[in-house]
Amino acid sequence: MAQYSEELDGLFVALADPTRREVVRRLGRGPQSVGDLARAFPITLPSFMKHVRTLEANGLIRTTKSGRVRTCALRRERLALVDGWLAEQRRIWEDRTDRLERLVTEEEQ
Repeated sequence: MAQYSEELDGLFVALADPTRREVVRRLGRGPQSVGDLARAFPITLPSFMKHVRTLEANGLIRTTKSGRVRTCALRRERLALVDGWLAEQRRIWEDRTDRLERLVTEEEQ
């Protein structure tokens, strides 16, 4: 469970930044070079590379280098971990609201 938590924490840290979320969104359309991705942001390339390294370190993207071009690709399977956690939280809260609804309904009757 601790490893699951560490992985999940890392994913949320990586997704906490709006620049990194936008990179993930853009890579959802397909792989892109770092240069193409970086052009969309008003930051320097070294600053942008810090975002790329954070996403890669947390397993959300993978990069490959061919000559002078570094290409980024989304690792969609890693998003399944976030999706699973959110689904679990959704179930918990739906159960709680269902119990609350039953309690209120029973008291009204």
